[in-house]
Amino acid sequence: MNSIKVLDVTLRDGGCVNEFNFGQDYMDKILEALERSGVDFIELGYIDEKNGSVSGRTQYSNEQVISTSFLKHKLPGITYVAMMDYGKFDVDKFQDRQESGIDGIRLAFHKKNWKDVTTLGRTIIDKGYQFYVQPMLTLRYSDMELLELIKSVNEYLPDASGFYIVDSFGEMRGTDVTRLMHLVDNNLNPGIALGFHSHNNLQLSYSNAMSLLSFPTNRNLMLDASVMGMGKGAGNLNTELLLEHLNLYYGKTYRIAPLLELIDQVINTLHKEMYWGYAAEYYLSSVNHCTPSYAGHFYNKHMLPIDQVAELLGMIEEDKKNSFDRQYAENLYLKYNASKTFDDTDVVDRLRKQFAGKRVLLVAPGKSIKDAADKISEIVTDRDVVSISLNNFEYDTDYVLTTRAEVFAEAQERGKAIIAPSRLTQICMDMVQVIDYQKWIIVDDETYDSSSVIALRLLEELGAREIILAGFDGFSININENYFNTTLRHPVTEEQAVQRNEFYKNLIGRVSEKVKVRFLTKSLYQ
Repeated sequence: MNSIKVLDVTLRDGGCVNEFNFGQDYMDKILEALERSGVDFIELGYIDEKNGSVSGRTQYSNEQVISTSFLKHKLPGITYVAMMDYGKFDVDKFQDRQESGIDGIRLAFHKKNWKDVTTLGRTIIDKGYQFYVQPMLTLRYSDMELLELIKSVNEYLPDASGFYIVDSFGEMRGTDVTRLMHLVDNNLNPGIALGFHSHNNLQLSYSNAMSLLSFPTNRNLMLDASVMGMGKGAGNLNTELLLEHLNLYYGKTYRIAPLLELIDQVINTLHKEMYWGYAAEYYLSSVNHCTPSYAGHFYNKHMLPIDQVAELLGMIEEDKKNSFDRQYAENLYLKYNASKTFDDTDVVDRLRKQFAGKRVLLVAPGKSIKDAADKISEIVTDRDVVSISLNNFEYDTDYVLTTRAEVFAEAQERGKAIIAPSRLTQICMDMVQVIDYQKWIIVDDETYDSSSVIALRLLEELGAREIILAGFDGFSININENYFNTTLRHPVTEEQAVQRNEFYKNLIGRVSEKVKVRFLTKSLYQ
């Protein structure tokens, strides 16, 4: 009879959600809850020589700091492992395994690097560690390529502890799982466990796990999962759901209560700060067979409507789909908008007559505009002030400047005077002033094309006398602090928040050299 084991990846795959910044307190609470649940394997995080830390994060500079700063006591019956990506750590630097340290290493690699895996694995095994083969995007291998990898593992790593089917982009269906199970199970050394790691882009992680469990085999099986599905993009298979199923139908005795307590005390807080779970952009990633990082980039950074995200994902070249390339994504985004140039000379001349020498109020959608309602309303009704709302309708301003299709449509329905970039429309009407998208954005290492950027640059050109800023709150990793409108709340990492705040602070500083700028509400840009 085969055994069925569960490997929890909350501290590792879950770390992709928050840049591994759990903090020591949360790390300890997660580890304790997993140990109390009786889960068979606990993955403690990533080993990454360049980006790893010594403490407080689940991305470690080497395997030794795991036991010195985190894994102080090991429980019998639980196997403790860590993952490393190919090329992120020199395996010759691993110390021989100590009883107090991690028990195993999982090596994740792309198809182009598979021929090096046996050499790396041999070194790791010879140092006393269990070794697990993790071919990312297993579905990308042809049958012959996968058989060649399996043959190599059988020949050079017959003592490997596990070989995984990895659904990196959450694109596998039940038929894919069954086909790959047949191929691997019939050809892999029978002493090597077969594992499955899934992502939930199509909401099929649980269903695919059931397909694997029902597969007729005498081989030992391993299933990866994370508490509340915490993981990159759409997340993973839920540990608590899988353990409950195994208790009901496979005679297991896992304890679910510690995981539910963990969700209540820790995971729910993380989920509010950094969202993971099903979303349309991750579905699109799956059906376009590309890493969800592209969809997240286009959707969260540029806040594009989902139809435009779909168009952009469809433009990604095959050799760029597997790994996220930020510069490529930015260039693709610029290329996508390059055809939407517009001669706005006449429009700018008309707007200059309206704004030159005037005091101008910009109302951005930061939460602070709710607290400053009286002050903003007073300025909006001042006849000596021209007011512009940026992607919102909270106040009855003279203009709405929008970069979003749904706001543009609503502004038309409301009969508002609109200023819109040419990537939204190229048709000027009585109430619609179209300005050239390319002219008013900023392209640095990244593309900055928010309504705030366009408005500030435009008003500088139009010769405004004073710009009054309301709702320019700045970015926080707590998405509930960023916008008053919940539909605009997109998660940002700490690094992204710092970068954006610095960018806007510098931009406003440059504009203020030519135009007087005053903050009406509190701002991180001051």
